[in-house]
Amino acid sequence: MNIVRNVLAVILGFLLGSVVNIAVIAAGHAIMPPPAGFDGTSMEGVASTIHLLRPIDFIVPFLAHALGPLVGVLVAMYIAASGRKVIAIILACLFLSGGIAANVMIPAPMWYRIVDVVLAYIPMAFLGWKLSGKD
Repeated sequence: MNIVRNVLAVILGFLLGSVVNIAVIAAGHAIMPPPAGFDGTSMEGVASTIHLLRPIDFIVPFLAHALGPLVGVLVAMYIAASGRKVIAIILACLFLSGGIAANVMIPAPMWYRIVDVVLAYIPMAFLGWKLSGKD
């Protein structure tokens, strides 16, 4: 039964973290819309209009990339029966893999790619694990 709970913790943690990521992007763009002319509807649109973004416009995606792993790991910690540290590491790696893929596909400035990959995924997953108080 422990293995089932642990697998469920990873799956639900990843799904809910991904939902948080999407929700933050949607809410963030409603609160702080990108500049006029920016096309975020497709990868091609982003690639051709990313030069319009200012540094402040990268706050929303960074928050989405940071809050997804944080929430995902927190959720997983409360579902998991054991091996919580390993589950947090698995989730951190899953979110980091998605982040690296996004950074390869989206031609963001190099400074943002570095900040995103270094500060969003692993540190926030670790924080989620620590905040849960469950070892």
